[in-house]
Amino acid sequence: MRHDIPSVSGESMAMIDRIMMEEMGVATLQLMELAGFGVADMVRRHCGLDLAKPPVIVALAGTGGNGGDAMVAARLLHAWGARTRIVLSKPRSGYAGAAAHQLTILDRLAIPVTEPDGSDLPPADLILDGLLGFSLRGNPRGETARLIDLANESPSPILAIDLPSGLDATSGEVGIPCIRARWTVTLALPKSGLVFAPASLTGAVWLADIGVPAGIYDRIGVRVPIGLFAQNSLVEYRAG
Repeated sequence: MRHDIPSVSGESMAMIDRIMMEEMGVATLQLMELAGFGVADMVRRHCGLDLAKPPVIVALAGTGGNGGDAMVAARLLHAWGARTRIVLSKPRSGYAGAAAHQLTILDRLAIPVTEPDGSDLPPADLILDGLLGFSLRGNPRGETARLIDLANESPSPILAIDLPSGLDATSGEVGIPCIRARWTVTLALPKSGLVFAPASLTGAVWLADIGVPAGIYDRIGVRVPIGLFAQNSLVEYRAG
């Protein structure tokens, strides 16, 4: 575990994303592929599943970047042998941009995608939480809240992408409802809300590299340890 890693607010992370995309020219889809790979690699290496069995993995996907990350992870895990399926928080018509692009790929690969229909979650060996990201304001609502409740009621362990859906990225305020994860894979740096949140909510927290260079962090006054991801693209931040 590392204790020398700084955390960032949701606003700071949004600024980092903006610099990477608008000034450096790194496309949203490029960042999404890196994030999805980090999540899938976490599942393959640290979640106790044998992908050759194969396990059933259900990815809960919202309409934003976290939903796209979940779809990428599900696609990669499918390629590695898992039986994956996606559960959407809104009808397909509610997805645009990068998330809609990922949906098109899933369809072409014949990976099952379920739109909201009031049904329960299918049985799974693992649930990926890609419902909400660091832009959340207030409590989860509607179908998203229902899916959070279903995931928490399921016996399946949950891996949260970036932070548990329902947790405020900056303050750590726990929304109603909020995902209770066994693992959280946070992208680039831990969000400050993860520092304040109890381990019983976040589970073990790991960092996944998405290729943000130290100079970008310097621009917003954040100093990252030299060589943070030099040996591994996944770094344990806090035990569960």
